[in-house]
Amino acid sequence: MRAPLGDFDDVRPAPDCLELLTAPVAAAVRAWEGGVPAAEILYVDTDPAIADTAAFVAHHGQELLAASANCVIVAGRRGETTTLAACVVRSSTRVDVNGAVRRQLGSRKAGFAPMDTATGETGMEYGGITPIGLPAAWPVLVDATVVDLPWVLVGSGRRRGKLLVPGKAFAELPGAVVLEGLGREG
Repeated sequence: MRAPLGDFDDVRPAPDCLELLTAPVAAAVRAWEGGVPAAEILYVDTDPAIADTAAFVAHHGQELLAASANCVIVAGRRGETTTLAACVVRSSTRVDVNGAVRRQLGSRKAGFAPMDTATGETGMEYGGITPIGLPAAWPVLVDATVVDLPWVLVGSGRRRGKLLVPGKAFAELPGAVVLEGLGREG
């Protein structure tokens, strides 16, 4: 099978290789509903040593940067209450934590969640966190430009492998909120 973008040797529909995904991601693919069929979510095998965006695009081609997204876990705090959420932004941008995230979560303070919290609460590997399979109660804040992309390259839940997902599918994730300006240039 050929990927709709990039040049990868091993491309498969995610439902056909659930054993390669973390348990929460596999469960989400198995239970997938919505306008985008689960078979359109593709798994591409990649080297975990180059999972980080800069190394990945240096190896696989700079053109992939425009179609790549990062999923980061943030923590919003108001008083004694902490809200965890995911933010999905294009890899060429940075999450507007102190503006868009803080306002959306109704928090006085917001920041990136510690690595052990992000991995422990998601059941995913650091550097491979994906918005597919996150805890159902979490808000998933998605930059509007991600939804507009025909295909998005995003983590698979592990450092090995990536998912290729139609952009419009991110708006259908449980807890998804599409926001303008979530990702900021620079």
